[in-house]
Amino acid sequence: MKIDRVGSVDPLRNYNKTSKTQKNASTNGGDSINVSAEAKTRAELFKATEIAKSAPEVRMDRVEEVKRKLEDPSYIDDTVLDSVADNLMDLFGL
Repeated sequence: MKIDRVGSVDPLRNYNKTSKTQKNASTNGGDSINVSAEAKTRAELFKATEIAKSAPEVRMDRVEEVKRKLEDPSYIDDTVLDSVADNLMDLFGL
């Protein structure tokens, strides 16, 4: 029995003969991406969360406003006390 060689055994010879890839003809249009509506919503939510995290926990402008109102003796009357009491009751679920 006789076995004849069919092709080259040298793998580098086959590597050198590979064809070069051709560039796409439409490369002059530039790159583009599409962002889904869900991704946009999540990005806005992330941005809002970061802004909230960076904000101070105590709003000093509101604290000063309430202090000024409490120093005024005409501010505290039955209407204000009833409103505060109702809000506290709602807060504690009573």
